[in-house]
Amino acid sequence: MSPSSAPGGRGVPRARGSGGVPQERSAEIGVFGGSGFYSFLDDAVEIAVETPYGEPAAPLTIGTVGGKRVAFLPRHGRRHELLPHRINYRANLWAMREVGVTRLIGPCAAGSLQPAVAPGDFVVLDQLVDRTSGRADTFYEGPVAHHVSYADPYCGALSGVAVESARAAGITVHPTGTVVVIQGPRFSTRAESRWYRNQGWEVINMTQYPEAYLARELGMCYAAIALITDYDTGVEGEAGAKPVTQAEVFGFFKSNLDRVRTLLFDVVAAIPDKRSCSCAEAAGPPPS
Repeated sequence: MSPSSAPGGRGVPRARGSGGVPQERSAEIGVFGGSGFYSFLDDAVEIAVETPYGEPAAPLTIGTVGGKRVAFLPRHGRRHELLPHRINYRANLWAMREVGVTRLIGPCAAGSLQPAVAPGDFVVLDQLVDRTSGRADTFYEGPVAHHVSYADPYCGALSGVAVESARAAGITVHPTGTVVVIQGPRFSTRAESRWYRNQGWEVINMTQYPEAYLARELGMCYAAIALITDYDTGVEGEAGAKPVTQAEVFGFFKSNLDRVRTLLFDVVAAIPDKRSCSCAEAAGPPPS
């Protein structure tokens, strides 16, 4: 059964696919939530979307922000029940595609690997290093072959909107940064963190891959806004920076929800109606 022909369930309307989605159930911009970030749309409608890759983390919530239709999906599930290595990234991305999303924003919690990137800062990522394993990370598993250029993992145009919006709001933002994506759910050892830091990488996270890459395969623009919550295993030579804990990450993100929400609203409102990048050109033939 295709996603567009699947029956509804539990009283939640189902999207009919990007080619036939009613206006009130469609969106042009999508937002994936990070740790501790679940909902920000007022007066919105919930839509369940079936995909060829199984169920997404939750129904999509669609509403209007800054005059634009926005679809929100908590990547970890409503109760944060999905650990990073158990998220169905393909279903999440496909669900966004089904309701018409072409631009995606991925706010996320991240640890800092460098003293100059402090907790409370925002980093708009421009590069990533994949250290995950065993995750379903492509829509192309044969017989259709499609090799995607990924030299620049994030959309420069959409990332630029995020940087300018943060600066206009007086937020401390780093306009570039490399994220190393680890498998999780455990945090790094001191040796691993030292290795990442010595490579010059700025932040560490568990969800950016394959989320960002799958967006590229579908020809979507994707920008990641990382809120720094901690210093990973600590900063060598600074006794006050202790190794990260789960409680610290969740608590810090929760206490900064208003800042994240305000920045997201500003970014969404500033996104141009038409795309000026080449992200759409990455989309290949329909996956088998």
